[in-house]
Amino acid sequence: MPKMKTKSSAKKRFRVRPGGTIKSGHAFKRHILTKKTTKMKRHLRGITNVDAADVKSVMRMMPTA
Repeated sequence: MPKMKTKSSAKKRFRVRPGGTIKSGHAFKRHILTKKTTKMKRHLRGITNVDAADVKSVMRMMPTA
């Protein structure tokens, strides 16, 4: 059997915490920031948990995590 591989895009974007939750960065914070309000940009700082509906698909992309 060949080795199971982790998706390179997923390992760059997500980290699995010891409790089993998955952390990731916020979207919509990379470019075209001039039309976004200061409040919106401030709330997009830091990290967030992946939504429960998406955890299964993220874990499928990272089989060894």
